[in-house]
Amino acid sequence: MRILQLLLLLPATATAYLGPALQALPARAPPARALPSRALPPPTLLFSAPPAASSPAASSPAPIRVGVIGCGRIGLVHMKAIQSVPGCAVTMCSNPTLAKAEAAAAAFGVPVATADARDVLTSKDVDAVWICSPSQYHAEQIVLAAENGKHVFCEKPISNNLEEAVEAVLACRERGVKLMIGLQRRFDPNFRRVKEAVDKRQVGEELVQIKLCSRDPGAPPKSYVEGGGGLFVDMAVHDLDMSRFLAGAEPLAVLAVGSTKIDASIADLPGSEKFDTASIMVKYPKGVVATIDVCRQSSYGYDQRAEVLGTGGMIVTENVYPSTAHLYTPEFTGNADMPLDFFLQRYDQAYIDESVAFCTSLVNNLPPPCEGRDGLIALVMAKAADMSAELGRWVEPSEVVSKVFCDERGKCRLMCDDDLLPEGFQPSETIDELMVQEGEQGGVAGFFAKLFGN
Repeated sequence: MRILQLLLLLPATATAYLGPALQALPARAPPARALPSRALPPPTLLFSAPPAASSPAASSPAPIRVGVIGCGRIGLVHMKAIQSVPGCAVTMCSNPTLAKAEAAAAAFGVPVATADARDVLTSKDVDAVWICSPSQYHAEQIVLAAENGKHVFCEKPISNNLEEAVEAVLACRERGVKLMIGLQRRFDPNFRRVKEAVDKRQVGEELVQIKLCSRDPGAPPKSYVEGGGGLFVDMAVHDLDMSRFLAGAEPLAVLAVGSTKIDASIADLPGSEKFDTASIMVKYPKGVVATIDVCRQSSYGYDQRAEVLGTGGMIVTENVYPSTAHLYTPEFTGNADMPLDFFLQRYDQAYIDESVAFCTSLVNNLPPPCEGRDGLIALVMAKAADMSAELGRWVEPSEVVSKVFCDERGKCRLMCDDDLLPEGFQPSETIDELMVQEGEQGGVAGFFAKLFGN
């Protein structure tokens, strides 16, 4: 008798909103092309990294050789940051449109450009990869990188499918390579200052409330929303992760409600894909509750704020403006400019700092500051919000977590056998209760009825 694999969630494919620079991988790509050896102007860096300490060449460790997959806007931002860190160097880059890869290579002095991401993932001349490709390729590329012994930085999400995300994280763990997920708000100077105030007890010994607001300057087209995983997985996942980051604890339960207030054309989409506006509450230990507001559109620019109330004070971070100028007239008093209205402008320094942080962890053999486990927990929280909005009740993370993880050879293991997920995410059922024989449809139906309440 065979063991039937139980899947909690249907796969969802995310379409990256990074513009035409990142396209689907071609079935057959041109071979990697080494660029002509010639003097290239140094890249224009967004910040200055500290100079490398002088030491004899014989004692200097070999630099970490980095391959960058995806030469769109975000890939270029990361490439700039990597090239500025002593001990790290981009040696290869890829993009489905070879001309884009070659242009990036020429700009940053990268010796090899290719149209095929697999060239980077399997190259013996690459020690670590930065995955900046469309999100539907992330999990597969993480696994291939791990199989080839390469450390991985990957833009969020690992995957919109929980099982694929688990497989990617486990692949890196089993092969002993580092995995960092690009949840860049953790590296934003404003949010980090709030975290510092919490850690240093500047707002009191105990937290009381956390409030987060995330509103985009404009709604994306329906083609981006459709198949993107829904508002909670695609957008609110950053805020859910930030609430956990600030709380310094694991979530106990999630309550969410969503609506269509901005773009009526998406109202016919399934699940939370039809939402462009939502409010979320997250319960944490000791009675701490985080409240999150998200919306696809804000008439006044990119709205990214945080507030933490403690027993001894409060800290608030406001939006970022292009200048500190204020305008005073009989009709208006306030900021002379609108907030920065594009995520790459608003979080420019955060994207740089997260790449620098991972380079530092590689050079010094330290744990990444935002590991694969963090990306996995954020995904579970987003899935819990999605389920809550559907069922109209609080949802515990354990209801979302796939209770049994089976590999393709039929060997099953409880995901709670190790520290892959927090204790509160673990299923209450035993392995015997979860494993059913083929043909026992009643058992499976009963399991899903219990899980989803229908």
